[in-house]
Amino acid sequence: MDRLKAISPACTPASLAFHAPQRESLLHHDKVFCPRKKLSFPELAARPREFHGHSVATISTNSYNNQVTQAVLQSGPEIEFYEAIKNGGFRGKLNKVVLAYSGGLDTSVIVPWLRENYGCEVVCFTADVGQGMKELEGLEKKAKASGASQLVVKDLKEEFVRDYIFPCLRAGAVYERKYLLGTSMARPVIAKAMVDVANEVGADAVSHGCTGKGNDQVRFELTFFALNPKLNVVAPWREWDIKGREDAIEYAKKHNVPVSVTKKSIYSRDRNLWHLSHEGDILEDPTNEPRKDMYMLTVDPEDAPNVPEYVEIGIEAGLPVSVNRKRLSPASLLTELNEIGGRHGIGRVDMIENRLVGMKSRGVYETPGGTILFAAVRELEALTIDRESMQVKDTLALKYAELVYAGRWFDPLRKSMDSFMEKITKSTTGSVRLKLYKGSVMVTGRKSPYSLYRKDISSFEDSLLYDQADAAGFIRLYGLPTRVRSMLKRGI
Repeated sequence: MDRLKAISPACTPASLAFHAPQRESLLHHDKVFCPRKKLSFPELAARPREFHGHSVATISTNSYNNQVTQAVLQSGPEIEFYEAIKNGGFRGKLNKVVLAYSGGLDTSVIVPWLRENYGCEVVCFTADVGQGMKELEGLEKKAKASGASQLVVKDLKEEFVRDYIFPCLRAGAVYERKYLLGTSMARPVIAKAMVDVANEVGADAVSHGCTGKGNDQVRFELTFFALNPKLNVVAPWREWDIKGREDAIEYAKKHNVPVSVTKKSIYSRDRNLWHLSHEGDILEDPTNEPRKDMYMLTVDPEDAPNVPEYVEIGIEAGLPVSVNRKRLSPASLLTELNEIGGRHGIGRVDMIENRLVGMKSRGVYETPGGTILFAAVRELEALTIDRESMQVKDTLALKYAELVYAGRWFDPLRKSMDSFMEKITKSTTGSVRLKLYKGSVMVTGRKSPYSLYRKDISSFEDSLLYDQADAAGFIRLYGLPTRVRSMLKRGI
């Protein structure tokens, strides 16, 4: 015991109980680690190498088959302990996990939960898809204080708009008549970046904070499967005992995780450069009208300017390239249209949708810039695409939207349909002029060097290219099946 006191005066006989290792371990039992300085869980979590080559003073426990090793730290009458992992975590052993991290309560407590249950290093990853700078402030400090070894942040805004949003726009992908797929398009670009980070840092697993009731768990995990099937996937909401916000707060306090315990937003929201979604609270009753103060991107159409605003969208091969004749990058173009559309109350949608997991849910969406772009692209297609091609395109658009909604972005079918969409809209080049007024988008003009509209044919005036007398023969031939059925019915 004198030897122990010499090693660390802060350790007392009452605070030490040895649990001999049952097999060879990295935690060698020839030394005792008992720091004199009081360390919190996050501090210990961020300094895992201090345990290498040292065994840890422990308290014997029967939980989880005695696989838990506890570092006992004394501070006056209080005793704090950090549960280190001897032979892996409570649920298994992983080396390094990349976690999709937002800095909110859920993902903050997932960091220590992963360390505790899988004995792993946690690398937090945050994707900037246009959710706003406020959402990114202080994230690195918060992630490391929660026990993460590092935070990786990647700006994906241009990639998101160019490689995900614009292909869906070109395809005319709308889910169940209304939803412009804002969240659905964002998940695969985030998940793809997570796989890239996992490869860069040598991680053997990825993790997300999606619940077991939603669509996002499917979207993340199908992307992981498609891009790196060797990665393990950890979904805490499908595993842990945390049932809600209060449980998460208790867990955070227990593990000294810094979270702001403020009044929870009554709505569940997801924001990116394309849209802002609202779910929960009074929206769970489909008879309730959304509150006026719920909206964040768009003004109430009743409060919008009393004077309309005109905007011209330039389009090349089915993709927008300019606003009011000013060429912009994809992300910059969408940002500008969000501002223009937002001040006129454009892009509000209230809908009941069928989630992939089987239930119906209600969502309210704000997509100001996207609504303007959909109106412009569709109008130019009407000028440049023939009838039969348009019908096939519209049919495929339904399946395209379904695949994106279901998280199957990297499926061969979607990629093949994308090739068709690219080919069929090759001539969709030109410009569309729109009038924005109190929540409405009205087309006022369109032009294209590849226009299939011919004034000399369509005019009510006489035309050399169209002889109205030819219509009689056409109608007789086109209506022949109808005439034959009628004759059969009447015995003619």
